[in-house]
Amino acid sequence: MPRTDWNPILHPELEKPYWERLQRFVHDERQRHEVYPPNEEVFSALHLTPYAEVKVLILGQDPYHGPGQAHGLCFSVRPPTAPPPSLVNIFSELESDLGLPPPDHGSLVAWAQQGVLLLNATLTVRAHSPASHQGKGWEIFTDAVIEAVNAKPERVVFILWGAAARKKTALIDQSRHDVIESPHPSPLSAHRGFFGSRPFSRANAALMNAGRSPVDWGLSRPVDHIVG
Repeated sequence: MPRTDWNPILHPELEKPYWERLQRFVHDERQRHEVYPPNEEVFSALHLTPYAEVKVLILGQDPYHGPGQAHGLCFSVRPPTAPPPSLVNIFSELESDLGLPPPDHGSLVAWAQQGVLLLNATLTVRAHSPASHQGKGWEIFTDAVIEAVNAKPERVVFILWGAAARKKTALIDQSRHDVIESPHPSPLSAHRGFFGSRPFSRANAALMNAGRSPVDWGLSRPVDHIVG
């Protein structure tokens, strides 16, 4: 767990029976298989975006399951890894929405450092085996993260892409926060309503309506991070 202001908020989860079972499962998986992201990057989203600074939450599902892709932020990959198809579609919508040209890299660290919590529902995955770590306990933990963000007194924008993410609306008080929903940016579903959904301009409009500063969604140069 990260040494940040998330620690006292999420510490009760570490005392629950599921947490020990989950950590044993992930440890055993790492002994027998390649698991992503690397152990030191599992909680990157919480390291890079302190609780006090969260203004937007984007929810993914699984980490990427290919080599060199997942580094603890949903949808993000570090250079020189090429952006996967879902991220390519996100960049296409970013250009359509805000006129920002697609960057030549796939790192979303610059968003995370501005208060955009890039959270996956499941924080680990076996290499080349999507959904292999679902239903093992990660969802209990990440639901607690979502509930903690929901408890913030400041207005937060939740961006939920795809059916699995959209189910999390049950955890969000929509009288106090904004929810932006659409189909997933995956090539299988992006044409069903992700394209044209304008999540970035809508998120900034909601933030400014609440008196909060907008996000600079531009990604002209990659920003790396060191997990401490």
